[in-house]
Amino acid sequence: MEALHDETPFDLDFHPSAPLVATSLIDGELHLFRYADGLQPERLFAVKAHEESCRAVRFVDSGTVILTGSADCSILASDVETGKAIARLEDAHDNSINRVVCLTETTVASGDDEGCIKVWDTRQRSCCNTFHRHEDYISDMIYVAGSNQILATSGDGTLSVNNLRGGRVKAQSEFSEDELLSLVIMKNGQKVVCGTPSGAILLYSWGHFKDCSDRFLGHSHSVDTLLKLDEETLISGAADGVIRLVSILPNQIKQPLAEHSEYPIEAIGFSHDRKYLGSVSHDKILKLWDMEELLAGPQLDNQNELPEAAADHDELPEANVAVDHNEVAVADSDDDGMDVDMEPSSSTASKSKKKGKGKRLNGFQPDFFADL
Repeated sequence: MEALHDETPFDLDFHPSAPLVATSLIDGELHLFRYADGLQPERLFAVKAHEESCRAVRFVDSGTVILTGSADCSILASDVETGKAIARLEDAHDNSINRVVCLTETTVASGDDEGCIKVWDTRQRSCCNTFHRHEDYISDMIYVAGSNQILATSGDGTLSVNNLRGGRVKAQSEFSEDELLSLVIMKNGQKVVCGTPSGAILLYSWGHFKDCSDRFLGHSHSVDTLLKLDEETLISGAADGVIRLVSILPNQIKQPLAEHSEYPIEAIGFSHDRKYLGSVSHDKILKLWDMEELLAGPQLDNQNELPEAAADHDELPEANVAVDHNEVAVADSDDDGMDVDMEPSSSTASKSKKKGKGKRLNGFQPDFFADL
């Protein structure tokens, strides 16, 4: 199943309980689709949400509201039923917003092109936390519910652990040779996995973030997006347009799942029931793939298609964790080896292709979350 856009989509998000999927476009538009078995997605609305590129989209408030973040530095709340704007925060960041993630029912986080992360309390209608350790754009974020922390990757080549309880950056890795583009947590919370422009996948051991413990060289193109399937397996979206099934420890590309010709994959995600995998690409198409059919596909000949993982596997540290597919709960303590508050050296990482400061909209509406 697929739906064509007039412009390139940057992000997608599935509704938490209904057969709906939203996409955000480079021209600032927000689109909402309804999908069903055997039918092409039905476009319910397409609205001009922002004057500049709409880079991030997320359902919030149990799916009644859609949040979008833009290069115009604003965050918009739109009604799911009508697509009409509920409220807008014009100057949410000083720089273009590149990422938005949901933390809880009442908090969301946003990251911008200059490495700043802000946490928003929807009840108080205000920013309740700010972290600014990164020197370049925030490429991805994950909320670790059990320890109340945000893990973030950046174009400066570092991974950070941001503690919401203490309001401080608890740990930050050294600069890698590559930008870090994507992020998932695997192995029952013991491994943090990051994608890079070179195609290498970096693995960090939980609590030991100074440097990666493992490097997997299975991809030949940039690994732009990652999605966790289970504790042993993830799905990668790469710049060559191929979506792959990847095993972690042992590191192996198990099979190609789908493709967007040779167009780079911008974002992937699961439907609420995990029946469908959604993907958007530079071919301007939203594609919905049946997971049962994808996983039944043929295996690749790894000897012919893939290089061996150049890695020395570290012994996994013990961790008291409870994990499901949507949340990762990690025991938080002061002796978890993550109190790394030193300032890293300067980075020479290149800027993201998405990066570019957008012009801000005129006017200011302070009651952004009033109706959420």
